Amino acid sequence: MTDPPLPPPEPEPEPEPPAPPDRFLFRSALALLVLVLGYYAFYSNAGSTTELYEGLAIIVLAALPTLMWARHTTHGFPVFEVFMLTGITLYALPLLNGPDELDIYSESVVTQAAAAVLFFQIIALAAYTITRGRPRTTPFWTEEAISQDTGKYLGYGLVLTTIYTGIANFSNAIPNDFEGPLRAVFYGMGIISGFIQGLRWGQGALNFREKVMFTLNIALQVVFSFATLYLLGGISIIILVLIGYVASSKRLPFIALIIILPIIAVLHNGKTAMREEYWADDVQATPKLTELPAFFLEWTHDGLQYRPKNGLAGKLIERTSLFQMICLVVDKTPDQVAFLEGKTYAQIPGQFIPRFFWADKPVGKISTDTLSIYYGLQSPGATQKTTIAFGLLAEAYANFGFFGVGLFAAVFAFCLKKYSLWAQQSHLLSYAGLLLVLLMAWSFQTEQTLSIWLSSLFQAAVAVLGVPFVLRRILG
Repeated sequence: MTDPPLPPPEPEPEPEPPAPPDRFLFRSALALLVLVLGYYAFYSNAGSTTELYEGLAIIVLAALPTLMWARHTTHGFPVFEVFMLTGITLYALPLLNGPDELDIYSESVVTQAAAAVLFFQIIALAAYTITRGRPRTTPFWTEEAISQDTGKYLGYGLVLTTIYTGIANFSNAIPNDFEGPLRAVFYGMGIISGFIQGLRWGQGALNFREKVMFTLNIALQVVFSFATLYLLGGISIIILVLIGYVASSKRLPFIALIIILPIIAVLHNGKTAMREEYWADDVQATPKLTELPAFFLEWTHDGLQYRPKNGLAGKLIERTSLFQMICLVVDKTPDQVAFLEGKTYAQIPGQFIPRFFWADKPVGKISTDTLSIYYGLQSPGATQKTTIAFGLLAEAYANFGFFGVGLFAAVFAFCLKKYSLWAQQSHLLSYAGLLLVLLMAWSFQTEQTLSIWLSSLFQAAVAVLGVPFVLRRILG
């Protein structure tokens, strides 16, 4: 007797197709890019057709990494993308708007400066594309630096940073010897807390109470920072939070942008008048906490009174421009002054030596001062009162010309891509993940020289990685 035939095997279920990528962010970014290109194609104030085409090309190359990032199903940390995106406001829009600062340069100088920006972008994109790497799996890269009660830690981190900012900006309670270390600790804590809370908001992980506390703390930190009449610190806080939100939600916070951008434009417009009043005799006076409402009302009034020829948006672009600095170094180097041949880069190692071991250590902005004096913008005494931003790209050209621009682009893009790949599978709250967030915060601080960029990043990294290390040892 034969065994009955076995039943036919059940067909294996077909694997589910991967979820289609969320195209909303990509389409929104692409539509915005098309609108910007279309506007400047017809309404540009560029000095020539060549400058127009160069400006439009800078916009495309600056936005391309962000578009590719938005198009992917899996969104990593857009460190390189944000770094490249700054090229629009720093270089492209000033060129296309034709501000007064460019009138003193010939068309050939402006064209060559724009070519330097394009060369930088092309080399950076090429280096970033060909760089390869594998995710790291050692504890530094995979284990959480903080594993208990993370949400509470982040909330407290923002509160502590807000309290510190208020004390530091409106009192003399902090001794000078402790000012630097405390600033690094609390600002590092604020960077991590603000970004991750913005990320969690985009994921829908914050409840109503956490949203209120988060918004209140960020608003207070920005107001306290703006009260010093330096806008960069407050703007950096806003940008970092928005990047965290967009990275997780895959959508742009249009309502927040509609509210924030006009406010910043008005404050930028009135900043000069306010500094003339509050910085009389080179004394940088800061209002008291109780005077803040009247202070900002006066600032808003000053910002609305003055009407620059390009409007508030044009004034904002002029104040965020570094293109005129590239024109300056292109115009003078090497015909009037020789290339620096690495002089400002040689000043970098000294910035990592603690002042405790080197009493006569140069000031942190020594490279910026060197460039300002070398190109005749300031006297040695004037550098002690004011600082002129040159930016990473102008510094590279001042040292080695087009070769320096290309080399810097390749090395910088390689380093950002390599670390991003190493940390690709790192938990957000691992040491590697926290350092990646910090790199994101520094990716849009391109107005600095490389010496300041690296040394300030190092100080913040020590604080950002040190705080979780101490908390883990205390809390377990």
